[in-house]
Amino acid sequence: MVTAFVMIRTDPHRIPEAAQEIADIDGVRSVYSVTGDWDLVAMAEMPDFEQLATLIPDRISKVEAIRDTETMLAFRTYSNQDLEAGFALGLDE
Repeated sequence: MVTAFVMIRTDPHRIPEAAQEIADIDGVRSVYSVTGDWDLVAMAEMPDFEQLATLIPDRISKVEAIRDTETMLAFRTYSNQDLEAGFALGLDE
């Protein structure tokens, strides 16, 4: 599986509607409203790069309220246990 995180700027008056429309697209696992420079972050997952290359420009970017996107591809996944262990390094209890 190939995972991508798509940062999204939308029409500020249509954030909830855009989020729901994006969430309804096959291949989108979740959509988060966030603080900062972006309005939404979508997590998309597809079996291969070719399908992901179609999903983002042909489906997600076509949602009417979207103004801008930036996509990051994930190289590696770390489990919660791995992350907790990493954050605990060097801490004396």
